[in-house]
Amino acid sequence: MQLFYIQNPESEIILSAEESKHAAKVLRKNEGDILNFTDGKGYFYKAKITVADTRKCRLQVVSSEQKEKQHNYHLHIAIAPTKNMDRFEWFLEKATEIGIDEITPIICHHSERKAIKTERCNRILLSAMKQSLKFHLPKLNEAITLKDFLKQDFEGNKYIAHCEEGNKTELKEKKKEKRTLILIGPEGDFSPTEIEMALQNQFKAVSLGTSRLRTETAGIIAAHTINIK
Repeated sequence: MQLFYIQNPESEIILSAEESKHAAKVLRKNEGDILNFTDGKGYFYKAKITVADTRKCRLQVVSSEQKEKQHNYHLHIAIAPTKNMDRFEWFLEKATEIGIDEITPIICHHSERKAIKTERCNRILLSAMKQSLKFHLPKLNEAITLKDFLKQDFEGNKYIAHCEEGNKTELKEKKKEKRTLILIGPEGDFSPTEIEMALQNQFKAVSLGTSRLRTETAGIIAAHTINIK
């Protein structure tokens, strides 16, 4: 199934020039053909092409259906952007495919990247949602310092995955809750001060295994562990 995205669907849909070309020229769709859409908020639409124009394709919505999420939990991963942006974008793509609801880029003491291109990252999330045939678009928050992020309220399990020695439990052994927040640090890990700040804010220290992982790998392991629990 080919899935298109429309942010605010109405009875008539007009595709962008890029998506019009994809539908009418690449996919060779004609008037009367049905295209599948999602709004990223859990709704699935079927729309019939009324004008198969490669620059301005028009469609009429014929049906809509609310879809349940494919995972029965809310996962929020706050992760430090990697120095190599390709690796962070890979995390966004794969985490969306696995199942994630919210992502916050956090700036830490050892962070080598202080900012991200939010618009580009949202395009990657959108593409991954469509490719994996999901109907809920993960929310990407603006980058924020870890110190400020820890001041925010969150209901549910709160974990920090770090590489320092100490009393840690395997994430896979933790009881699964409906809402989970996991902190993933930069390539140089969280500083001891940052770890202590998180613990003082009721985060629990967890381990993702015996290997020392890259930031983006740790994020994927965390997402996958919550998904299969």
